Amino acid sequence: MSKKNDNGKFWPYMILGFLAIGLTLGFWTIKNTISLPVHESNEFMQKYQSADMNANKISDAEAKFDTKYSVELSGLENSNFKPKNLKRKPHKYYKLNSINDIKVIVKAKNGTSVKDVKLDALLTRPQTELDDIHINNVPNDGNGVFEIKELKVVKPGRYILRLKLSDKDAIKYIDYYGFKDIK
Repeated sequence: MSKKNDNGKFWPYMILGFLAIGLTLGFWTIKNTISLPVHESNEFMQKYQSADMNANKISDAEAKFDTKYSVELSGLENSNFKPKNLKRKPHKYYKLNSINDIKVIVKAKNGTSVKDVKLDALLTRPQTELDDIHINNVPNDGNGVFEIKELKVVKPGRYILRLKLSDKDAIKYIDYYGFKDIK
């Protein structure tokens, strides 16, 4: 009588096992990826594709604005917030309250009045678009003082106040960083 030789016949089961593990991990990866939200960048208050295509125009428009005007922010006090594990350069943070009154002061470098400058603002959080507050056409008092009155900040955490100042072909984008404490 001959004995049945089973040596070397385990490889089909090993291949099926690796295939099952690969399919399971692939399904798990796709399931978790789909469940995470995707938020577009609003760095220049426009889609990143148009900001990328017009990067040179944006740079030139900002240089024109900088030669004509200077910009100051008032109405917010400095915060002592220091983020942990921040890989980007540290920013100056302003303290945000539940209701904020902010003044943006634009001064012409040649001493003329500032009437043609328009201001659009966006209060956003770095990690989500859900809490975005858009403020279009902030009124100018004729002397270059723009007032954003009663800007409500509900949730605690980090915020970015993005400003777009425009005067015909001169445009300036400015980010001010804020932090609201838990109270």
